[in-house]
Amino acid sequence: MWEILTSISPYAIAFTIPLLIAALGGLYSERSGVVNIGLEGMMIVGSFTSALIINLLQGSLHDTAIWIGLIAAAVAGALFSLLHAFASINLNANQVISGTAINMIAGSLTVFLARNITGSGNIRINSLSRFNVPVLKDIPIIGKLFFTQNYMTTWLVLLILVISWAVIYKTSFGLRLRACGEHPHAADSAGVNVYKVRYFAVMISGACAGLGGAIILVTISGEFNGSVAGMGFLALAALIFGQWKPLGILGATLFFGFASTIANVSQVIPVLAQIPPIYLKIFPYVITLLALVLFSKSSQAPRASGEPFDHGKR
Repeated sequence: MWEILTSISPYAIAFTIPLLIAALGGLYSERSGVVNIGLEGMMIVGSFTSALIINLLQGSLHDTAIWIGLIAAAVAGALFSLLHAFASINLNANQVISGTAINMIAGSLTVFLARNITGSGNIRINSLSRFNVPVLKDIPIIGKLFFTQNYMTTWLVLLILVISWAVIYKTSFGLRLRACGEHPHAADSAGVNVYKVRYFAVMISGACAGLGGAIILVTISGEFNGSVAGMGFLALAALIFGQWKPLGILGATLFFGFASTIANVSQVIPVLAQIPPIYLKIFPYVITLLALVLFSKSSQAPRASGEPFDHGKR
């Protein structure tokens, strides 16, 4: 069993990382009071942008092209998120409907552009290389689990996680961000520009989601095909399961990552082969629903999440 766990661990972590960064993006948005159902669409835009950039540059720049593609994906996600920000903040549109529209636009637009560029709608790229972390890979037990066959993007996202925790809980911006999601009118009366904070938070959300879509491309799929396999919605589930807290989100995404990976390889594991695969695939979602039911009264969701804000009105 230990050999099975160590063999699937790199794949589980690779699945976890794009979920984690996308869920962190959702955290920024919802902490400011804007529900971002459009994470899926923003991930697709990031995946398309990075695929296009890497495909154009990889012949001459090789691995450098991948990092340029990741940066471009984050920028594209941030810019695309302005559509959701404008609709939700300026027009006071229903944020769930706006996010749904973002998902529909992203999927259709990127496939249309990809088909016009390549003819097939698919864009192939060279994937990022794996590596073993020196010294740490030799630590008993955890070395083989967490420090072998890593991608550099894993450590990038973990760094972003640490920075996000510090920003949200240890800075004045984080205080304003949380105030806008809990009591926006109180924040407004204290001189905080709620509109500006929410815009910035949604753009960070889009940047993180776009980066997540690009990470899927360069680590898991290696090809843009107009989809990120519902990982944006799974990131939203991890955000809720993690109680809108950075460390809670880390735990939730690790759970989803390992549960999904085990479900995908269950047929080659004798102990799990006797269980119908469908049960293993729905297991993480059932656990999430149960957690929501059991902990609904103590939910830490921002109080003003999803509520439009009008300056001067209460």
